[in-house]
Amino acid sequence: MRPSHLLLAVLVAAVWGVNFTVVEIGLGHFPPLLFSALRFLAAALPAVFLVGRPKVAWKWIAGVGLVLGVAKFGLVFVGMDAGMPAGLSSLVLQIQAVFTAVIAAAVLGERPSGVQALGMLVAVAGIGVAAVDEGGSGPLGAFVMVVGAAAAWGVSNVLTRKAAPPDALNFMVWVSTVPVLPLLALSLLTEGPADDLAALRGLDWQGAGTILFVAWVSTVFGFGAWGWLLRRHPASTVAPFSLLVPVFGMSSAALFLGESVTVPRWCAAALLVGGVALTTLAPSRRAAGQAGTPGTAGMAATAANRRPDGSDAPDARGASGAPDASDTQTPPARRPEPTLTPRRRAAG
Repeated sequence: MRPSHLLLAVLVAAVWGVNFTVVEIGLGHFPPLLFSALRFLAAALPAVFLVGRPKVAWKWIAGVGLVLGVAKFGLVFVGMDAGMPAGLSSLVLQIQAVFTAVIAAAVLGERPSGVQALGMLVAVAGIGVAAVDEGGSGPLGAFVMVVGAAAAWGVSNVLTRKAAPPDALNFMVWVSTVPVLPLLALSLLTEGPADDLAALRGLDWQGAGTILFVAWVSTVFGFGAWGWLLRRHPASTVAPFSLLVPVFGMSSAALFLGESVTVPRWCAAALLVGGVALTTLAPSRRAAGQAGTPGTAGMAATAANRRPDGSDAPDARGASGAPDASDTQTPPARRPEPTLTPRRRAAG
């Protein structure tokens, strides 16, 4: 990877980590569900008019939009508003890799290897340590909501794997159109029109800045740059940079929000990041796609494996996107074909 590409990967991880601090600031200006709806509205407009028509079936856009946009981000924003610290949220959400691997095993038949199973156990142990620490110092219900958000993220990863979008940015922009109305409806029902109107009337530069950051910088730039990197490098090279997200998330929360990082929380971080690394980077037993890769890594890696005509090329990658031994084997030499009797070549 070129130094400029490496710096871009680190920048995206930093943006996604700092995004949790920005969300925490934004929650001081908006009710959580309204804030999430405004985030997707700003991400979809005007980008939806610039990225072209959807390149996958609407059922996948709707499915991912509801699971990722409404369930995952709704739970994250509500959980953080209920008292879940921004830095800890950035860490706990990484358990999505374990949920993704488990769901992919059940739905796609991607059996985890022994190393991946060990990684899941280590990551779950990290979640246990974090839960004990947070239960003694903060609201456990908010912690559970963020874990639920990670589970929803895992479901959306598997749906994205099935959708196999050829353009990650196009897909994410169209997905952003789906959650706006459901989130607005939920906000009106649970947060009340009075609070929503008061937040909109009191909109200031800081509140507007948080919306623009989470929509344009974190979503449009972040997913666009991540997909751009994955079109030029193997998923196994790019995906590990996502492990820097909780590092930047916890650091920025401590720096800008004054959040303390306790010794148990550092232990939880070490266990969770280490377990996620084992889960996402080790090849699965059955090479069945990239569903275990973090975020958009799986969808972009799948897109990179498509032929120009849109059909799927043979793939020998595991759940982490890392190539298995068959990727490096030398193909057998073709026998020369008779020159007098033309034959149709076998599809390769």
